[in-house]
Amino acid sequence: MSDLGHVLVLAGGLSYEREVSLRSGRRVSEVLRAAGIDVETRDTDASLVPSILADPPDAVFVTLHGGAGEDGAIRSVLELLGVPYVGADPDACRVAFDKPTAKAVVRSVGLHTPQSVTLPKETFHDLGATVVLGRIVERLGLPLFVKPAQGGSALGASIVRTAEELPAAMVGCFAYGDTALIERYVEGVEVAVSVVDLGHGPVALPPVEIVPDEGVYDYAARYTAGHTEFFAPARLSPEIAAACAETAVTAHTALGLRDVSRTDLIVDASGQPHFLEVNVAPGMTETSLLPMAAEAAGQDLGDLCRILLTRAAARARS
Repeated sequence: MSDLGHVLVLAGGLSYEREVSLRSGRRVSEVLRAAGIDVETRDTDASLVPSILADPPDAVFVTLHGGAGEDGAIRSVLELLGVPYVGADPDACRVAFDKPTAKAVVRSVGLHTPQSVTLPKETFHDLGATVVLGRIVERLGLPLFVKPAQGGSALGASIVRTAEELPAAMVGCFAYGDTALIERYVEGVEVAVSVVDLGHGPVALPPVEIVPDEGVYDYAARYTAGHTEFFAPARLSPEIAAACAETAVTAHTALGLRDVSRTDLIVDASGQPHFLEVNVAPGMTETSLLPMAAEAAGQDLGDLCRILLTRAAARARS
């Protein structure tokens, strides 16, 4: 049994990733109960704050994806309530959640990240879409990858292989956010590296290689069993795997993250990892990457979550 009294798992929310968040919350709750912890799972509705004030949990595990779950808003409320939680603080979340800002930070510490342009919807319309998109293709070349500057689960994201595909990709992107990030697409091996700090500093778990059946790791490929093949650990040489691990830990540290994160990378033909984005509330579903990495490391997921919660509670006491 755990020395934690009771913990709260937050899941759901009102972002586009609500269903994934609910699945993550269920998984975390299940493994924590199996580890002997008294767990309550709650959504972020009007009853949340009164319930926390009436019965403060020892610690909170945030499995909210997108929106308030990763932009620091909910964590700011938890800090106002004096409740400890697993994960990065609000300031770090705000930096990491905005992909262009996160790319600028990791580039400043020497990491490779694809050349890109950030374009708000208003600028896209006001300056003339045709002219602006033409310049983007001239500047970055093809193929391109278009995605919302904030958010996750590949919602609104697409590969653009011809100039004619770019307008539709921008429209699809703007359906999920007001700002688009247009990157030079790097061909290579897609890898996710989870980072955890269980008390001895941030450590990378084994990298997970992602091979979607349709060639694109979109929403369906991420959350539908059988649509993607995963290799944990990734089929990389020891030297390249170590470079991926170093990249993820460097990004975690440079962005000021805490406890847990997941960095998404592309390894090009030369073996160079390229930073794409970082997730401060990694998915915890049956098809999510952090649980796969933990299993590959021989780490029980329930034990990992318990240690993270225990450390969060200890932080608050100190």
